[in-house]
Amino acid sequence: MATNKNALIRYRTIDKCLQNNNRNWTLDDLIEACSDALYEYEGRDINVSKRTVQMDIQIMRSDKLGYNAPIVVHDKRFYRYDDPDYSITDIPLNENDMNVLTETVEMLKQFKDFSLFSELGGIIQRLEDKIYIEKTKQAPIIYLDKNDNLKGLEHLDVLYQAILKKIVLRITYKSFKSRKASEVVFHPFILKEFNNRWFLVGKTSATKSIVTFALDRIEKVDYDLNIPYLDINFNGEEYYKNTIGVTVLPEEHVQEIHLKVDRSNAPYVLTKPLHHTQETVEKLNDGSIIVKLDVHINYELERLILGFGECIEVIKPRLLRKRIKNNLQNAVKLYQ
Repeated sequence: MATNKNALIRYRTIDKCLQNNNRNWTLDDLIEACSDALYEYEGRDINVSKRTVQMDIQIMRSDKLGYNAPIVVHDKRFYRYDDPDYSITDIPLNENDMNVLTETVEMLKQFKDFSLFSELGGIIQRLEDKIYIEKTKQAPIIYLDKNDNLKGLEHLDVLYQAILKKIVLRITYKSFKSRKASEVVFHPFILKEFNNRWFLVGKTSATKSIVTFALDRIEKVDYDLNIPYLDINFNGEEYYKNTIGVTVLPEEHVQEIHLKVDRSNAPYVLTKPLHHTQETVEKLNDGSIIVKLDVHINYELERLILGFGECIEVIKPRLLRKRIKNNLQNAVKLYQ
């Protein structure tokens, strides 16, 4: 990475020199300019050899980086651009560049709810204008699953800033089970997305357990600067390591789950594991497989299994097998 960075500094330095038509640039002049630039950026002396700058000029002349710089030598010693208006920073975008930029812009726009990306707004708009001018408008090729109509997205940035700046919140929250909303003091630790929904994870006090709030149930968010923030160095990866979804249960609820996946769905489960703990226990003669997960038995796990219908069978534990069986039997009754 450092080598590539130094090379880019040299290319830009050579380019800047050759744009100055009021001076004749020898190879030694370019070497000195590159050395000075590297010292300025890196804060240390870097030995730029004659061969290095000669190779830089050769690369800039070539199509390797798309520069095709018109570098010529006059009087057998002075370097200059044959086109006085040329610069490597003004290279027109090719078709592949435009396609990549189009998809990048579309993906960046998915994160418009975060002020983290607000400074990119103008850049994205200019990129869109540039793309529109230089190519025919075409539909995006990459689509991210995102529901812009989901309630609570307007709170994303406020919550993000509170976590970043370690600020305590007063949240007005109404769960699906509550008759009315209530205000709680909340110490936010992380934001988590699951199944196209956003959740806020944190604590209401030092003595309470971790709490998860769905953003679509938050009615109001205020800062409270008078309460010291509870900074416990919360580790989200560790907290969710044995969990599918957002419902984290006590450690005793982590169990070894064995699932039999039929032949038609085995390739999908193998190429897209149900959880990072997934291991293949057995490959059966009929093409089906048995996989093992070490996860909490929670609502999200049950929904995941039920989503496969008759294609997945719970082998163990017995309690989970019974619960899935009851759910499927109740579902059948709806169609009788």
